[in-house]
Amino acid sequence: MRSPAYPVTDDHIHIDPVNGRGLEAAKDFLRAGGTHLFLVSKPSWSLGVHPSCGADYAKVFDETLRVAEMIRETGIEVFPVLGVHPAEISRLTERMPLKEATALMKAGLDCAATCVREGKAVALKSGRPHYDVSPELLAASNEVLSHALQLAAESSCALQIHAETGPCADVVEMAGAAHMPVDRVVKHYGSPDTPLHPSLIAKHEALPRLVREHRRFTMESDYMDENARPGAVIGPKSVPRYTNKLVAAGQMTPEDCFFIHAETVEKLYGVTVQLK
Repeated sequence: MRSPAYPVTDDHIHIDPVNGRGLEAAKDFLRAGGTHLFLVSKPSWSLGVHPSCGADYAKVFDETLRVAEMIRETGIEVFPVLGVHPAEISRLTERMPLKEATALMKAGLDCAATCVREGKAVALKSGRPHYDVSPELLAASNEVLSHALQLAAESSCALQIHAETGPCADVVEMAGAAHMPVDRVVKHYGSPDTPLHPSLIAKHEALPRLVREHRRFTMESDYMDENARPGAVIGPKSVPRYTNKLVAAGQMTPEDCFFIHAETVEKLYGVTVQLK
């Protein structure tokens, strides 16, 4: 395979060899021109894990790290992102009181932060439900998110957040209270109007404009790799395909690619992005 002319990084992707295409999906990313990816841990229930204590989340994280090693063998550079999906609070409260569910999610994040401090992962993941919930559930979710922000600040790492559509401007104040740099809080499936760092779906219509404005953003597929939902959210080839499409159209230069897929990624996550 020919060496790539520029890096292409997917900021948020799932690869699941048990419930999805696994390494074949990763190879699709590679063949399309992808070079680096941020492998995000899946919700616990999707891996058959039903936690009752924080340590139970280690099963999810260990599986994510195992898959990361498998993907690296294909030649892709992998950066693991570990955390507790915010929708877990809805499932947990079906079998325990809200207070216990909140504490359990915090404990799971503690476990993820340990992996970051040990150098096994580069960032944390948290957030709040992207669907309507009761005021009590929202308050508990924000409590979990605040805890994640504190852990990220203490661990000197970035935090990806999964939340409702929109700018999530109130998270700026939450980050400030946690002494977390807001430019290292990543709005997964974000929009250009967020004051947080926007991670944009690869086909976002604003990409050409943001490139012209020399804005900092990252690109993602949010590929879920589940056989029951093939191609959701968009396929594993999407970030390299859309990047190459923009380059071919003259809307992005190779220098822009290095700025978006390498320099911005390095600044955001404290990693090194190099071509092999």
